[in-house]
Amino acid sequence: MGHYAFRDINRRKSRQIHVGSVAIGGDAPISVQTMTNTVTADAKATIDQIRRVEEAGADLVRVSCPDEDSTAAMKAICKAATIPIIADIHFHYKRAIEAAEAGAACLRINPGNIGSAARVKEVVKAAKDHGCSIRIGVNAGSLENELMEKYGEPCPEAMVESALKHVAILEENDFREYKISVKASDAFLAVASYKALAEAVDCPLHLGITEAGGMISGTVKSAIGIGNLLWAGIGDTIRVSLSAPPEEEVRVGFDILKSLGLRSRGVNIISCPSCARQGFDVINTVKTLEDRLKHITTPMSLSIIGCVVNGPGEALGTDIGFTGGGAGKGHGQIYLNGAPVYRIENGDLIDHVVDLCEKKAAEIEATHNQAAE
Repeated sequence: MGHYAFRDINRRKSRQIHVGSVAIGGDAPISVQTMTNTVTADAKATIDQIRRVEEAGADLVRVSCPDEDSTAAMKAICKAATIPIIADIHFHYKRAIEAAEAGAACLRINPGNIGSAARVKEVVKAAKDHGCSIRIGVNAGSLENELMEKYGEPCPEAMVESALKHVAILEENDFREYKISVKASDAFLAVASYKALAEAVDCPLHLGITEAGGMISGTVKSAIGIGNLLWAGIGDTIRVSLSAPPEEEVRVGFDILKSLGLRSRGVNIISCPSCARQGFDVINTVKTLEDRLKHITTPMSLSIIGCVVNGPGEALGTDIGFTGGGAGKGHGQIYLNGAPVYRIENGDLIDHVVDLCEKKAAEIEATHNQAAE
C-alpha cells in the first residue's frame, strides 16, 4: 500500500537495554511477550506451554517464581526455552538471586518490596553477575501505603512517583539495564500514567493494561489502552493480559502492532463481516483460514471479501485476494499483487488460498535470502 504522512508514528526516543538476546528500546522492534500460567515447579508443563507461545511468535516469556520449588525448576526451564525468560519476583529477594543464577534473562521486581537497601544491593549484584536486566513493575492495585495515604487513590502522579522512587534505588546501585511498567486495569489511568512517565525517564517502557479481562473484553480494552500509547509513539515491549491461553495473548499483541503498521508477522487477513451479497460463507472461511495459516510467519496480506462491492478495491492493497462473485454465483476472482488473475470455484477456495500463501511465503523468504548473500 502507498505511504501516507498521516500513518507516521514517531516513536519516543529511549535508551536501549537487552533482555537476553532481545534488544528493548532505541530502534529495536517493539517486542511481544506473555506469561505462563502453569505451576512453575512443574517444569515439563511450563516448558510445554513455553513451546506453544514460542510457536505463536512470542519474543519473551515471563515465569512466576513465588517459592524455592519454582526457582529450582527455572534452570531446566531456561535451558529448554528458545526465547529469553523473565522471572517474576514479588517479595523475596532470594528468589530473584536464585532466578538469576538459574539463567533468567530479566527479573521483574518491585524494588520497594524487596526489603532493605542491602537486599536490593544483593539483587542488583546478582543481576550484574549473570547479565540480567530488571523490570520495575508498578501496579495500581499494589501501590505503596504511603502513596495511597498521600494521594488517596491510584492516580498518574502516584504511579509515576512510585516508579521514580524505584528507579532511584537501582541508580544508587549503579544499575541502568532496566525498563519500567505502570500498569492499571483502568485504561484511562494506565494511559495517563505512561504518558507522564515517558516525559520523566529515558529508559524503555513495557506496556500493558493489567487484568484486562476475558478474550473479547480484554482484547478490546488492551487494544484501546496499548494502541493509544503506541499511536503516540510510547512503548518498547508489550504484554496483553487476558484470561485466556498465553498464546492468544501473543496473537492479540501482534495484531495490535500489525494494525498500527509497527510490526508484521504472518498473514494479515482483511475480511468483510459478510452480508446478503456474499457469494460464499465468509465467516467460516476466514475462521478456517486463520487456523490453517498459523504456521506461516512471513509477513504478507490476504483479502477475503464476499462480493464485488469492496472486494476489488481491497485486493489492490494485498498480496493475495479473493472476491466472491455474488450470491448464487458459485465462484470468485483470485487477485495476485492487486491484479485479477483467474477465477476459481468457491469449493476450492480454502485449499487454493492456503497453497498460494505458502508459495508466497517461500518466494518472499527466497528473495530475502538472496539479498542477504
